[in-house]
Amino acid sequence: MTGNPFDSLGGDQPGGFDLQGLLAQAQQMQEQLESAQEQLADARVEGTVAGGAVTVTLNGIGELQAVQIKAGGFDGTSEDDLTDLGDLIVAAYRDAKAQADSLAGSALGPLSGGGMPGLPGLGG
Repeated sequence: MTGNPFDSLGGDQPGGFDLQGLLAQAQQMQEQLESAQEQLADARVEGTVAGGAVTVTLNGIGELQAVQIKAGGFDGTSEDDLTDLGDLIVAAYRDAKAQADSLAGSALGPLSGGGMPGLPGLGG
C-alpha cells in the first residue's frame, strides 16, 4: 500500500478516478449556479386576481417586490372589504409564487438535482 489514499482510486489510470477533473467540474457547476441565482434575482413575475384588482410582483427567487391594488375596488370602510382585500393579496401572492417556483425549477433544475455526470451512483 502506498502513502497516498487516493492511489487506490485509479488516478491517471484509464477508467480511473480523475480528482482534478471532478474539482474543475464542481467549480464550473458553482459558477453556473451563481449565474442562475443572479438571473432569478433580477427576474420578475406577477400574480393577478379578480380581473386585475390586485397584482403582486415577485422576483424569481420569491421575494415580494410590489403590490398593486386597482383604484376604486376597495373603499376600506367595512371589515368585509378589508378581509376580501387581504384574501386577494394572499391569492395573488400564491399565483406569483407558483410562477417564481416554476421559473427557479427551470433555471436551477439541471444544477440542483442531476448529481455529478460521469460518476457511477451520482447521476452519471
